Amino acid sequence: MATTPKKPRKAKDTAPLLIAPVRSLRRKVLRWTLRGIAGVAAFFAVLVLLFSFLNPPTNIYQLQESARLGALQREWVAIEDMAPVMGRSAVAAEDANFCLHFGFDMNAIRAAVAQGGTRGASTISQQVVKNVFLWHGRSWLRKAMESVLTPAIELVWSKQRILEVYLNIAEFDEGVFGVQAAARHYFNVDARNLSALQAARLAAVLPDPKGRSASNPSNFVRNRTRSIISGAETIAADGRDSCFRP
Repeated sequence: MATTPKKPRKAKDTAPLLIAPVRSLRRKVLRWTLRGIAGVAAFFAVLVLLFSFLNPPTNIYQLQESARLGALQREWVAIEDMAPVMGRSAVAAEDANFCLHFGFDMNAIRAAVAQGGTRGASTISQQVVKNVFLWHGRSWLRKAMESVLTPAIELVWSKQRILEVYLNIAEFDEGVFGVQAAARHYFNVDARNLSALQAARLAAVLPDPKGRSASNPSNFVRNRTRSIISGAETIAADGRDSCFRP
């Protein structure tokens, strides 16, 4: 009796078996990526809320400088215990429209872009975000995070709080952070007793505290000091200090 030859078995198509695990892996990666982003966002949201009333203990740059120098000079002081002219001087030097914007000075940004750079476009609020929450250096990641966190602190913090934090974390000489330490370092006075000239000198060393001196000013610092004194007087006269006046 003749037997019917068996037909050769067709090779199984393994593509569907491979696609399913790949899709599952992609979903897991996406899920964990979104969870990671949400976790980072929640972490910074908590810090923004906490630092609206708690003083930041330190920051990345200060830790780096402390490791390099061995010790830092810094002492926190409330804005009520600073000479009012100090706040006006800092605003005149770094962000004259501080009370008029919501974290970004669009006029300054447009002017900086027209001049082919970004110098002078960073507001006090942006500098606070960089110094408190982020790190120094130029990168798209840092700028992206800064662009998100700046409106957040403007929304949660008062302008007075933003300026208070700024004046306590700004570097005024190598290893000297905050106006209280700077006032003692340069002039042997407390921040509350700074004169208009001394406050302007401190503001004049920003944003290059390692290259400028408030006690031994160069011609550039002297000229900048005069400009800051005039600017601080103007800010007081036209009411642009109303948002941070103690």
